[in-house]
Amino acid sequence: MLKKARKTLSDKGPFLIYCAEIIRERTMTAQANIDPHLKKLLDGNKRYVSGNLKHPRQGERRRKQVVKGQSPFAVIVGCSDSRIPPEIIFDQGLGDLFVIRVAGNIVDDVAMGSVEYAVDHLGTTLVVVLGHGSCGAVTACAQGGEAHGHIASIMTAIKPAVAQAQSLEGHLVDNAIRVNVNLMAEKIRSTGPNLPGYIGEGKVTVVGAYYNIETGAVEVI
Repeated sequence: MLKKARKTLSDKGPFLIYCAEIIRERTMTAQANIDPHLKKLLDGNKRYVSGNLKHPRQGERRRKQVVKGQSPFAVIVGCSDSRIPPEIIFDQGLGDLFVIRVAGNIVDDVAMGSVEYAVDHLGTTLVVVLGHGSCGAVTACAQGGEAHGHIASIMTAIKPAVAQAQSLEGHLVDNAIRVNVNLMAEKIRSTGPNLPGYIGEGKVTVVGAYYNIETGAVEVI
């Protein structure tokens, strides 16, 4: 591959074509290897964006099915923001998603325990940390100022993301939202006693994602 690239460096046209082909091949490989449960979420999000919602597994029959128990295929660690309901933006139904929502999609001990419960007791194999554009919690933290009451604990959890985002080019708040997602996803991956082992054995996948509040589209980050 490297030799081929060097040969085409002298001719910009073929080199750009070659680079485009490499990108296309890698994209196709990534799509082919995507977690099937993640693909299910992203396919549902595509339906949501296009307005072709199926509203699956939301009727009386499904309600009766889940009375006996639940086996959600994905955990969604999302923000409490009223504009970001996971079951709607991913077009899923009753019993499909184990949803944990807290301002700023932060992962504290309670949220971590909820993730562990879904993995250990319900057999869920996909965990998605979902951030979103115009997040009020991250915006407030980036703007500074005094946080009153228990809100201060939320700001404390988000501050590391804001600090890292300050060294990045681009919009501070949007960068902080994405950094915060990555930090929380990494916290889930590294917090014992069980999850790191499951992840190392390939039994559980943890990913970060970003919801565009204007378009409704979700991207994996």
